[in-house]
Amino acid sequence: MAVNAPATPLSATPLSETPLIDAPRGLAGVVVAETEIGDVRGREGFYHYRQYSAVDLAHTRSFEDVWHLLVHGSLPDARSGAAFAAETAALRRLPEDVRAALPAIAAAGRRSGPLAGLRTALSLLGAAQGFRPVYDTDPDRRRADTVAACAAVPTLLTALYRLGRGLDPVEPREDLSYAANYLYMVTGSEPDPRRARAIEQYLISTIDHGFNASTFTARVIASTGADVAACLAGAVGALSGPLHGGAPSRALDTLDAIGTPDRIDAWIRERVLAGDRIMGFGHAVYRTQDPRSRMLREIALGFGGPRARFAVEVERRVEAILAELKPGRELHTNVEFYAGVVMELCGLPWEMFTPTFASARVVGWSANILEQAADSKIIRPLARYVGPEPKATVPAAG
Repeated sequence: MAVNAPATPLSATPLSETPLIDAPRGLAGVVVAETEIGDVRGREGFYHYRQYSAVDLAHTRSFEDVWHLLVHGSLPDARSGAAFAAETAALRRLPEDVRAALPAIAAAGRRSGPLAGLRTALSLLGAAQGFRPVYDTDPDRRRADTVAACAAVPTLLTALYRLGRGLDPVEPREDLSYAANYLYMVTGSEPDPRRARAIEQYLISTIDHGFNASTFTARVIASTGADVAACLAGAVGALSGPLHGGAPSRALDTLDAIGTPDRIDAWIRERVLAGDRIMGFGHAVYRTQDPRSRMLREIALGFGGPRARFAVEVERRVEAILAELKPGRELHTNVEFYAGVVMELCGLPWEMFTPTFASARVVGWSANILEQAADSKIIRPLARYVGPEPKATVPAAG
């Protein structure tokens, strides 16, 4: 329950005298900032980047165009879009100091994978590129730092993946789009346009999605005035947690565990009655179908094949059995369910599913970093102490 606010503005009140406000666990439902970047309307099953539907953007524009929208505030015309795409493509190659360190990073994180290595690599990239604290730089320099970092992230992730498997990294190509170049650096082969476009649509759909934990982490760090690399490394750390980043591969595990159509009903009933979570279903925000899932289902069915058809049948039966056993409970597929199917169909290995998500989300994080950096107020909440009274005598050593 909130305490009545004082007559003086909170910004002018010393922190020690600021009245405490009890917030719900996890800050659920608490508005902590205003943003012009986008919003998620969970009850409507809709989300947008600035003034445009995110799904419409995925259907009609390139990843680079949407990147421009997020960090510059507007969609480019054909000429400025081509210029921005060329600008970002030229930033894909890594500084030599960073390249030289990647084998050691990959070796140290062989078990944890490329996403864990990205935290270290981003810190090294920021040092090598001379990123300065956002507190000390102007908006143009901040924006340039975010663009440089975002352009390098796919190169870092794919190099760490390949090095971890005993393969040489594949150098980026400036003549390929962001998505096509990403697939090329993962596999070593130039992808066909259809698969490159499918991955591009997935990347666009995951650039930003409200004030999730990693986005909030990036903004908290930006509020301290830290450099862009520090903000992004912190966001990657938050994303790596299983309660946030999840893994589209777990949704594929569900399909593999079921195995065949004749096993669907019995498998689902057993899980529902036991109260187990069905991976790939449910979302913290959406109370109707996840619009990203709808789009990715269409893409998967466009490729066809038994995997896509089986995924659709599993989705249909989960919803039907839930309606029977748990009437009134809304549970639909989330982005992970069909994302795994699409990425698998496009030739991405399972261990690169979450890193692929991160290669898109860095753009959304960057937009939030830039927005937060324009506000000089540090994010500094309070905690209520509930431990023992601090009256104890310190015992003597020994």
